[in-house]
Amino acid sequence: MVTEKDVHHIAELADVGISPGELGPFTHQFNAILEYFDILDRVQGDAAVTRDLYNIMREDEVEPSLSQEEVLRNAPAQEEGFIRAPRVM
Repeated sequence: MVTEKDVHHIAELADVGISPGELGPFTHQFNAILEYFDILDRVQGDAAVTRDLYNIMREDEVEPSLSQEEVLRNAPAQEEGFIRAPRVM
């Protein structure tokens, strides 16, 4: 069982601000979540789930591309054969 002191400590570690008035409800919710995990831990499965694996990715295909001149023709600004972009700080 998780105490209010535990929740306060976890909140400090996670850098989450919790007021003293919120500690009670958070502690109750935290314990309820842990109870659900306890229920899931007790569930017995009949067998391991197996799934066939499929590669859904397509193979790379080499296709003709735009020439450098065509690309630069569409660029708003260019410099020494490259697209000039605004400075990002």
